[in-house]
Amino acid sequence: MNQIIGRKKEIKQLTEYYHSGKAEFVAVYGRRRIGKTYLVHNLFLDSFAFEMSGSIDASLEAQLSNFGFALREFGDSHQPIPANWIEAFEALKQLLKAKLSGNRLVVFIDELPCLDTRKSGFQQAFEHFWNGWASKQNEIMLIVCGSATSWMITNLIDSHGGLHNRITHEMYLAPFTLGETEEMLSANGFTWSRLSILQMYSIIGGVPYYLSLLDKVQGVEGNVDRLFFSEHAELKREYGRLYASLFKNSEIYMKVIEALASCKQGLTRKEIVERLKLPSGGTLTKVLRELIDCDFVRGYNTRERKIKQKDQIYQLIDLYTLFYMQFCHPASTDTAFWTHQMGKPRQNTWYGLAFERICMLHIPQIKQQLGIAQIYTEYYSWRSKLSTPASQIDLLIERADNLVNLCEIKYSQAPYSITKEEDMLIRTRIADFVGETKIRHGVLTTLITTFGLRPSPYSSIAQVQLTMDDLFV
Repeated sequence: MNQIIGRKKEIKQLTEYYHSGKAEFVAVYGRRRIGKTYLVHNLFLDSFAFEMSGSIDASLEAQLSNFGFALREFGDSHQPIPANWIEAFEALKQLLKAKLSGNRLVVFIDELPCLDTRKSGFQQAFEHFWNGWASKQNEIMLIVCGSATSWMITNLIDSHGGLHNRITHEMYLAPFTLGETEEMLSANGFTWSRLSILQMYSIIGGVPYYLSLLDKVQGVEGNVDRLFFSEHAELKREYGRLYASLFKNSEIYMKVIEALASCKQGLTRKEIVERLKLPSGGTLTKVLRELIDCDFVRGYNTRERKIKQKDQIYQLIDLYTLFYMQFCHPASTDTAFWTHQMGKPRQNTWYGLAFERICMLHIPQIKQQLGIAQIYTEYYSWRSKLSTPASQIDLLIERADNLVNLCEIKYSQAPYSITKEEDMLIRTRIADFVGETKIRHGVLTTLITTFGLRPSPYSSIAQVQLTMDDLFV
């Protein structure tokens, strides 16, 4: 069995479900290349009573043939190819009946949404299989996976049809954290510094497959040029495939993504509607919800407690997509583009923007290092409605112990030096925030930097300091 990096919570949960002694129906979902199949295979391969995978864009006939071949592999080699899904699941039922002996039987169907071709009757047959028989067999553990997140959510997790409340467990696989990324790279022989890991994470995020494409004898720039800017760069071509695999009618999702990519601070629902000239209805609500569910977008409020959902700000936080939209759309013809940006303002500006997003993605790690992991908190961004230019604070952590961490996030490749002007700017932001919100909490100015602060006459403004290393826990 191959080593499984991270996923400790998921491994624990799946192991518990395996030993539960009752019928289990587990839906595992997440974006393309996130490691769903890898996780299930490496935990349960030796226990599979049946396994098959749907094929993207294949016809009904091809999907049924694949199902039939899997039936032959795990049962009767003379099993005829089923003519429809009713026959397919009846044959699966008979195969499993013959294997019932008191031991756990794991049934794994990968890329389940692909099987639901138009007018195929797949859903009805699948529902009948589970509801009519499998759910009553305590030995059966059915695991289904799917990258088509919109299908998984609509038809399984939030189903209002035959599978309503039938799933016993849902499991979303998120991208790796910085710590898990470091663990994976180390396991594969990388000797990169944490700064290099942070920079690479700034570009491809924590998607295990993207990380597997890295060459340990090249630096960050060489890997980025090869994966994004060479003639047949794999991650340049990945963009269209990614959204098409996740979402039905992916065009609208990609339009929303492109609109959000154009505005660093994000857009309200009203602004998205105006930019894309969309009708403000349920479609946009569904699109935004699913983009949030997949960790591409975050919806956040300012501090106002009674803010309406329609006034939420939606911000693109997927690092791979952000990088692609910034530098590959339209594509550069320079095959050494990122190498040529070394040390230039454009590259440093990117790493600064990405570092802010990375901190947003590592709130649990920040809380742990602040010693407040067990304290109830709310986190949000804030923008002044009165000051000109408007004061902006990217991250505030408001705590139940009547303190608030006002976080300033600064990327640099050496200890950061606070200037007189920056000291005044931070003090102005604090004053604007306290004055407008009338907050009664104590305010702790918190600097999150890559390598800490260089001692200076102004470094005392930082009451709390965290570094890049604190995000790797």
